[in-house]
Amino acid sequence: MEIEAKRWGFRGKQELNAASASTVRGYLNQIIARINKDNSSSVIRLGHGDPSHFPSFKTTPAAEDAIVDALRSAKHNCYAPSAGVLPARRAIADYLNRDLPCKLSPDDVYLTSGCTQAIEVAINVLSRPGANILLPRPGFPYYESCSAYNHLEVRHYDLLPEKGWEVDLDGVESIADENTVALVIINPGNPCGNVFSYEQLHKVAETARKLGILVISDEAYDNLAFGSTRYVPMRVLGSTVPVLTLGSISKRWIVPGWRLGWIVTSDPNGILKKSGVIDSIAEFLNISSDPATFIQNSCHFFMKQAATPQILENTKEDFFSKIISTLRECADICYNRIEEIPSLTCPKKPEGSMFVMVKLNLSMLEDINDDMDFCLKLAEEESVIVLPEKQRINGCRDSSEIEELASHYFCY
Repeated sequence: MEIEAKRWGFRGKQELNAASASTVRGYLNQIIARINKDNSSSVIRLGHGDPSHFPSFKTTPAAEDAIVDALRSAKHNCYAPSAGVLPARRAIADYLNRDLPCKLSPDDVYLTSGCTQAIEVAINVLSRPGANILLPRPGFPYYESCSAYNHLEVRHYDLLPEKGWEVDLDGVESIADENTVALVIINPGNPCGNVFSYEQLHKVAETARKLGILVISDEAYDNLAFGSTRYVPMRVLGSTVPVLTLGSISKRWIVPGWRLGWIVTSDPNGILKKSGVIDSIAEFLNISSDPATFIQNSCHFFMKQAATPQILENTKEDFFSKIISTLRECADICYNRIEEIPSLTCPKKPEGSMFVMVKLNLSMLEDINDDMDFCLKLAEEESVIVLPEKQRINGCRDSSEIEELASHYFCY
């Protein structure tokens, strides 16, 4: 017998539809669905930031051995503290302390399930009615999704391609107001492949201090810099402006599936403590999930080794150097081949992370309307997956601006 269902009191949450559609995974699903199954060519997946899929990128045996040892010890099958196990937090603090004028302590480190959860923590802690956050354009779309879900207004500042993707600081000041809570900066850049200089970061810190806002520094690609610009973490400027550093072992150790990240407070002046942000981070972690305990304890062992000078000078440095060398070689190949294609240009040769931004000359392409159309047809005809930049340049205040910016770029 069919049950009458007119009065059921539950339904799906509509906000999730919009939030999910604007993520990298949302766009990837659309593009992958267009692959021609009758095409015998192998699918070339260039549209994600997971290096472990490619044979050139393998993690270090020290990390694998640490996982095995932690599991076989049977000492790490328990729940972990909400902020993370102390040995792992201490090891990460030591790892991040190199070249810092004001040293971090384990109490400044909170462990998360990858950098994605670190983003969720930061957005949840800062969201309140009427508040807004400043995000880079282009940027990582999960910030938009998470902000929308938490009813935190998003305002975009531009990264300037003609200036090597520098921050438009005048634009930052023009869109900030008394309800602005933070500015997000991604360094090394995702998706632009840029690395911010110390001088640029110092200007960002001074601007944020002037506006009375904190800086969220997304350093998921920490130390993956291979160009002429030296990588400098934003936390070196913690005495100028409060900084929340978001990071993980995913990219540098080539283990994104291990889901171990962190949110770190750099604030020697105690502003985050006085404002209640520190307490809110701890309270949010009390009601959220944790990284697996054995992963945390494994992290203690191999992160401690990575932070030890003697190890860095030997096998560990060899491991990191090989990754950097491979990324540099890949960047050179991509940039040089792009330069050979008349309809494509690269505003700046990538110097960091694992992405490159490419500009389309639509006037030279037949039957291509915009970047999404290009990506869909490339997948369908050639089984090559790249990401449209429209998904990373959302939120423009002017529809013509969307058309001008978003329709002309894609990244991989």
